[in-house]
Amino acid sequence: MQELAEIVTKHLSAFIEILAAVVIGVALLQFLYAYILNFTKPNSGRSIQDIRIRFGSSLTVSLELLLGADILATAIAPTWDEIGKLAAIATLRTALNYFLERELKNSGENDRIGLTRNQADHFSTTRTDKA
Repeated sequence: MQELAEIVTKHLSAFIEILAAVVIGVALLQFLYAYILNFTKPNSGRSIQDIRIRFGSSLTVSLELLLGADILATAIAPTWDEIGKLAAIATLRTALNYFLERELKNSGENDRIGLTRNQADHFSTTRTDKA
């Protein structure tokens, strides 16, 4: 029974990793298409910031999928060495996901109040200078 659980877990983990790669691949194709369209037709209706946010959101989803695959792999890791490696990878992916989410949130807030990237940078610098 334990062997069956290990086999299912390994296959499920591999499937999730493939799914994450597909998400990244599709997001990259969408990003390139939108970027080229924006470059060739500047008035296409999408800003570079919108394109970046959509791509970043896809990367966040893929990082979460990969973290889930890591958790599954940890459940069947036979040695402490493998568990340590998986923990390091999971920590890096979690940190990347955190900072990517924070960047997306800041971009979304700036867009909502109508600030450009330069205005937002100036505003945040001015606020920290006064503190």
